[in-house]
Order: sequence, then structure tokens, then C-alpha cells
Amino acid sequence: MEQITRIFIDTSKQFFQLHGVNAAEEVVLRRKLKRDQFVAFFAKLPATLVGLEACGASHYWARELMAQGHAVKLVPAQYVKAYVKRGKNDARDAEAGCEAMSRPTMRFVPIKSAENQASLMVMSMRERLTRERTRLANTIRGHAAEFGLTAPKGVAHIAPLLAEAADAEGVPKLARQMFATLAREWDRLGVSRREADARLMAWHRTDALSRRLAQVPSLGPIGASMMVMKLPDPKAFKSARHFAAWIGLTPKDHSTAGKQRLGAITCAGDEALRSVLVVGATAVLKPIGKGGGLRSPWLLKLLEKDKPKLAAVALANRVARIAWKMMVTGEAYDPKRLMRELPTT
Repeated sequence: MEQITRIFIDTSKQFFQLHGVNAAEEVVLRRKLKRDQFVAFFAKLPATLVGLEACGASHYWARELMAQGHAVKLVPAQYVKAYVKRGKNDARDAEAGCEAMSRPTMRFVPIKSAENQASLMVMSMRERLTRERTRLANTIRGHAAEFGLTAPKGVAHIAPLLAEAADAEGVPKLARQMFATLAREWDRLGVSRREADARLMAWHRTDALSRRLAQVPSLGPIGASMMVMKLPDPKAFKSARHFAAWIGLTPKDHSTAGKQRLGAITCAGDEALRSVLVVGATAVLKPIGKGGGLRSPWLLKLLEKDKPKLAAVALANRVARIAWKMMVTGEAYDPKRLMRELPTT
């Protein structure tokens, strides 16, 4: 086989489509492999540059290929799509990926270690349990309302509502049995959620970077742990603004003909991380309106100028930049940095 300089792999559950080129950018490899043939095929190849579309399983295959001496790059799927010429099939996707990974300005995804993916499982499990608890709470409220039973907002009021439904005279026996089933499910979810929180806090206490980031207002242990887990290589970003843009906390740019038009935030990047930052910023801003909290001139001016939600996004943007700086430099949190006035230019 002619010397291959670059291979891109379009992965799936059972088949892997390969597209390889030589130093002259001539196609020298088009091949489909079954899953059980994949590792053996690359074990026979000389060390080369291999690219894959970034996904959950691609990090595993990247580690396997690196163990064989290959250099591996993960390309975001949205950046590969731009190089698909016409139509769509596995061969064209692999060809497009091979072209995309050769571009000098292409951005790549850092390869996660097995330990990093294990820690992300804890975070993912906690998020799933939170969604399930919210869904179940809404279900309980809906069924209780059918019998004239209501409760104030908040998950803390669900258990008393279930207890009330179990003893209410106007609730039929069959409905009380169903409420008892919902109560058991609610208790089970509560135990699982507390276990997930305990595992997350245990991980947070063992990670020095996460403990430092937790000192930043609005982050806390959950936000700090999530940021460390989801960002294995902060130096992959050129600046703090690039990091904030990756999270999706910078405005969309629709500028043309010399006229600057900025829209809402891009909502790019990781939705869970962006949500934690904005919710944390909202919690910091809420006491300021009541005369408490962080009495920063910058925050006060921000609240006077913008609506509360816009101010929360602006604060989340700034917190993200501060966190990135701390991760890259190893510095401790400086409270003055959050209070500092931004340059007007």
C-alpha cells in the first residue's frame, strides 16, 4: 500500500468508513471495515495522522489508536459538514472529514482520558436524575390537582402533597394506591440524587483546581466541578473570550457593510455548563436589588443599564473568563477581578 499521510474515519455502531490520502493529496485508501477488524487494521499500518468526528465513542477509539503510535485529531461534526460536496453517505462523510482535518485553521476537540469520562458520567447521572425528579414532580402535581390538591412551588413541597393525597377523604382508594406508588418512586429518586451529589462532592474535594474555582462567586462546587470535567485542556483556547464564545455567552454577529449588528447570545457549546453559569450569576445578582450581596460599582451599573436576565448573562460571561484565566495560569481567585471596571474601548 502506498504511504498514507492522513486518514479520516467515519464511525458507526458496526462499520467504519476510511478515507486516506498521500503526501500529494491523492486518494489512496477507500475502505469499509467491520468493528472487529478496526484495531487489527491500524495495528499493521505505520504511524500516521488519523481523524475522527468528535462524539462519545470517538474518545475511546482515539485512545486505542494513540496506544498503537498514531496521532489522532477529533473534528467537531458541524465543521465536517461544510466540506460535504453533494449528497450524503459514509464515503462522502469520510472524504469531507479528511479534507476538514487538513485545514490550517481547523479547531479540534481535546481527547478525554478514561478517568475524565468516568467523572463526566457522575455529572451526567446527576443531570438525568434532576430531570427525572422534575418530571415526576410535575406528574404528581398534575394528578393531585385533579382531586383539588395543590402545593406551593418547589420540590420540598412534594412529599407533604403526597402525604395529604394519601389521607384525603375525597380521593378514591385506587387513586390513593397510585399516589403511594408515586411516593415510593419519589423516595427512590431522592436517594439516588443524594448518592450522586455525594459522589460529585467527593470528586470535588479531591481535585485542587475544582476547589480553587469554587471560590469564584456564582460557581460553587457544582459549577467548578462541571467546568473542570468538561474542559480537560483550557489552553486549547487562545483567550478568555474564545472560551466564553465556546460556552455560547457571546452575542451573535450579523455585521455587514461596516455596520455592526449584534444579536442574542449564540447558545453554542455545552448547554449544561452555560446554564449553571447563568443560574449562578442570577443568584449573585438577586440580593443586590434588595440592598445586599456584592456591592460592586460594575454590578450596580450593569443592573441599572440592562434587564436582570441580560445582566446575569453578562456576569456569567465575566465569571467564565475569570475561571479560564485561573485554569490556565494556576492563579488563586482575586475578588477584585470581578469588581473591576471593564475598559470602555
